[in-house]
Amino acid sequence: LIIDGKGPEEAGLKSYLARQRITNVVMAGHVCNEEKMALLTLARAFVLPSCERSEAFGVSMLESAMCARPMISTELGTGTSHVNRDGETGIVVPPHDAAALRAAMHALADDPERAGAMGLNARQRFESQFRGSDMAASYVGLYRALLREPAPLAPPRDTHPAANSMQTQPV
Repeated sequence: LIIDGKGPEEAGLKSYLARQRITNVVMAGHVCNEEKMALLTLARAFVLPSCERSEAFGVSMLESAMCARPMISTELGTGTSHVNRDGETGIVVPPHDAAALRAAMHALADDPERAGAMGLNARQRFESQFRGSDMAASYVGLYRALLREPAPLAPPRDTHPAANSMQTQPV
């Protein structure tokens, strides 16, 4: 297991790994884009174990899908579950559920065919939903549609009688 990234939990995780004498987990720290893509290319699966809704949309999940890797993520009620479809492109587990996360990781590690099929599904979903050129075209279409809507020339008049009593009357 390779854990990339830096953050407030890093020191605690390293300490835990040392105390437990866990040697099959590598804390890689910050990795550059080239290293990240190399890791994704070599990985069996990608895991995003976020437990907070602040993980609104995992761009790293799109990178994983682009590399045809299945994903394991938590159900946060955010865009993460839009990217990773449970049973199709990977496995979605409840947040704060280490046993479910462990089971999902073992399920993909122990079944390379299933992992490969989910990875291919992830790549197909990436191609059909998340390519940059398609997303840009969607935004352009949205902006064009909004620009075609006629803008109001003047604010609407207040229909309350007191608001209209100050209007001038023809002489």
